[in-house]
Amino acid sequence: MSRELTIELLDEIQDGFNKHDVSAILSHFVDDCEWLMARGPNAPEGQRLLGKKSIGEVLSVRFEQIPDMRWEEMRHWICDQTKAISEWVVRGTPVNGEPIEYIGCDLWEFRGGYVTKKDTYWKYIG
Repeated sequence: MSRELTIELLDEIQDGFNKHDVSAILSHFVDDCEWLMARGPNAPEGQRLLGKKSIGEVLSVRFEQIPDMRWEEMRHWICDQTKAISEWVVRGTPVNGEPIEYIGCDLWEFRGGYVTKKDTYWKYIG
């Protein structure tokens, strides 16, 4: 079933991230989705995750490692019914590390109002 891409939908997806609710997050993704993470071992894309299972596993580990991870100062732009951009500041403290605070953005692609691709970028100081 198709649905409209709206700012409210983008907020709902982001709420899932802030609640660390992997099932809620993945309910907004198509089965053959793709996520290009900001960091990872493979140039140039960082880390490429394919499918809900792979994305869910990475998110579950991330939320365990950074239990207070949250995305704040959200701003969204909808380009058309297939593309959107979200800008945010992500904050949190890894269980074995120093607090993080990065400005970043997601480039979203949608089909029928569901995420087909999430491409994440952030400013990493170091």
